Amino acid sequence: MDNIIKIILADDELLFRKGIAFLLEREPNFKVIYEASDGSDLVNYLEDDPIELPDLILIDLKMPLLNGVEATKRIHSKFPEIKIIALTSYETKPFVLNMIQEGASSYLVKNTSPKEVVKTINEVIAKGFYYNDMVMEIIYEGISSGNKKVKCSIEEDYLTSREKEVLKLICMQHNTNEIAEKLFISPRTVDGHRNNLLLKTEARNIAGLVVYAIQNKIVDVEQISQRF
Repeated sequence: MDNIIKIILADDELLFRKGIAFLLEREPNFKVIYEASDGSDLVNYLEDDPIELPDLILIDLKMPLLNGVEATKRIHSKFPEIKIIALTSYETKPFVLNMIQEGASSYLVKNTSPKEVVKTINEVIAKGFYYNDMVMEIIYEGISSGNKKVKCSIEEDYLTSREKEVLKLICMQHNTNEIAEKLFISPRTVDGHRNNLLLKTEARNIAGLVVYAIQNKIVDVEQISQRF
């Protein structure tokens, strides 16, 4: 199948890791290509030039040798195309905000239902990010309280009107072809606008663009939540 999603699991709890692997392998479009026992194991595997890189990593935060936050930071720096989803027991605001700011495309707690895990993986691969209501609320509260790691001062005409249109549609979780169709432009032009947005906002990924858009009131949190 051409649409197979290659996944790596990184968690030091063997029983939990095996349980998640079993769950994911039941999905016809998922393939678990590696299981890492800690963050160092994960980073070493990726840096050893494996036969195939993952499309997505499910990573715990608290692991020995190298924790999930530091591992995410290193991976995002060297392999920005790999999507990362935090899957952890921690659901406090600092943990969520830190992972999102370091480039995580989604954040799940370990009592999440199997159905939600599967949905989140598919959404992240299709749209670039997926935030449930809990995460959206934490992001909004973090922005409101002044926790602003993503560049957020927007100058007059800093973004063109077309870039803002593209950004709004990205936040509404439209893919490249959908945006192209709505704006009557080519997919290649959409990709160009997206790249410009990443450069101008200094966002790490699509998730960072969403945070930027909320910070600068280009979109409203409720608008994004309605898409989930």
